[in-house]
Amino acid sequence: MLIAGSLLAIWAYKAFYRWLHTPVNVNRIKLGKGGAIGDNDENVSLLERSGYVVSSGKHVIPIPIELDDTPLGSGSRIYIDYIAEKEDCTYVVKTARDRLPMDWTASGVRDRLLVYSLLLPDCTGVLFIDAKEGIIRKITFQLGD
Repeated sequence: MLIAGSLLAIWAYKAFYRWLHTPVNVNRIKLGKGGAIGDNDENVSLLERSGYVVSSGKHVIPIPIELDDTPLGSGSRIYIDYIAEKEDCTYVVKTARDRLPMDWTASGVRDRLLVYSLLLPDCTGVLFIDAKEGIIRKITFQLGD
């Protein structure tokens, strides 16, 4: 009984400590397992040749949207193509699309990729990969005060 009471007290202390030290406005997204990774996926092959380990496939994050307190359709979704890891760093992976080319200016990169860093603050950055060109670009954002 003493051991069970001690474990319960330790659990309650840790939960209170975590609650006390978490900022109020932080709603962290917790990703599930993600989609299956294809065996012949050229994007995964490119990442693995560059030393990354692909830990999960496609994630779909639903985003309900309200306009003047009325739901706006069925909302929207954000898609994450892969989650990759290298040297204890985790990256969100986005792949190049032919119909939506990337604008490699500061504002273009911000508009397309900053949302992923804000959505998953525990990730080190975003990897933008183009399997046709064989290019992996690592993007990190530093938010100033």
